[in-house]
Amino acid sequence: MSKEIPADIHVENTDSGEITLAEVRFFEAKRDAFPLYESLRAAILQNCGPTEIQVKKTQISFVNRHLFGAVSFTPVRRAKERPNPYITVTFGLSYQLDSPRIDAAVEAYPHRFTHHLIIGSVDEIDGELLGWLREAADFACSKR
Repeated sequence: MSKEIPADIHVENTDSGEITLAEVRFFEAKRDAFPLYESLRAAILQNCGPTEIQVKKTQISFVNRHLFGAVSFTPVRRAKERPNPYITVTFGLSYQLDSPRIDAAVEAYPHRFTHHLIIGSVDEIDGELLGWLREAADFACSKR
């Protein structure tokens, strides 16, 4: 039996494509976080070039030639330190960022660093974050 779209989540068209039912369903357990995703999604589609969106069980991936970013609910902060609502934004770069906004960073492969940060407000989807995501998209395109 399929789940219904919660009545208080609005599905709308964006300039770069319609939000899918799979994207909406990803947020069924955390409806309050959906507006954060909508804003981030629109900003990525506007600023990061051609992007495919892939909905998986635990994350929504943003892909060009390779995966360059993702949204999830990965708890990279202690529960009492996480805003409510929140989403975790993950992206990869060729170097480790030195920023207080980054909650966790690991060198998954040599010269490939995965960064995680938590967003609790649409105001945090700013030029700095979009710059990192654009750089991650460019880095993903350059991988072999």
